[in-house]
Amino acid sequence: MSADSGVPTYRGIGGLYEVESTEDGLPIEAILSGTMIRTNPLLTWKYLAAIASAAQGATINRGHAVIAEMERHFSRVWTLPQNVDGFHRAAGSRNVIEIHGNMRSLSCMGCTFRRNLDETAGLQIPPRCPACDDILRPDVVLFEEALPEESLRRLQRQLETGFSVVFSIGTSGLFPYIQEPIVAARRRGVPTIEINPDETIISSMVDYQLQLGAADALQQIWQRYTLAS
Repeated sequence: MSADSGVPTYRGIGGLYEVESTEDGLPIEAILSGTMIRTNPLLTWKYLAAIASAAQGATINRGHAVIAEMERHFSRVWTLPQNVDGFHRAAGSRNVIEIHGNMRSLSCMGCTFRRNLDETAGLQIPPRCPACDDILRPDVVLFEEALPEESLRRLQRQLETGFSVVFSIGTSGLFPYIQEPIVAARRRGVPTIEINPDETIISSMVDYQLQLGAADALQQIWQRYTLAS
């Protein structure tokens, strides 16, 4: 979804997710893990800062804006982003389940201190808490960490209520909880659409596949809907 904003995709951030090990000799999944940030926060933050730097200057695109417009137009629209850039909320969407968290805020690992973060440029690595001098970490789910229970409950409540149509946009759908909205929709006989230039695990599950970029496809869909209505 955020690739059209210039944010590198999950598997394409400087090649970090496409090699068996990083320049530090460890898999990226080990470096960006809950264990590593507790035992070697400098190493984890080295790669967190590199990922943030790769996305520096990016902002919302037309796809984010269309989804926010849809939310204002229809009685019920919910968004389940995998990205942690916060662009959906920045575009004006309110019904957002940030199941992987958000890089735009930091929390102390030793006390209750929190701070908002507009950008990582100039940030001490690793950043330290001004209250207790412990390490600050981004409010995101790292590898080995459990997904937030409240976010999972919100997702389940929305799936139980059901939707009239479900879109999968720009995700490889590797995780079961990302596939679940599509699976739940199919059980109810609800139309499902995938927007993705590439074939994915989800491609064989959906009713319709649009091999387009997210912003282009959403703009075309919204334009045709508004003209027809």
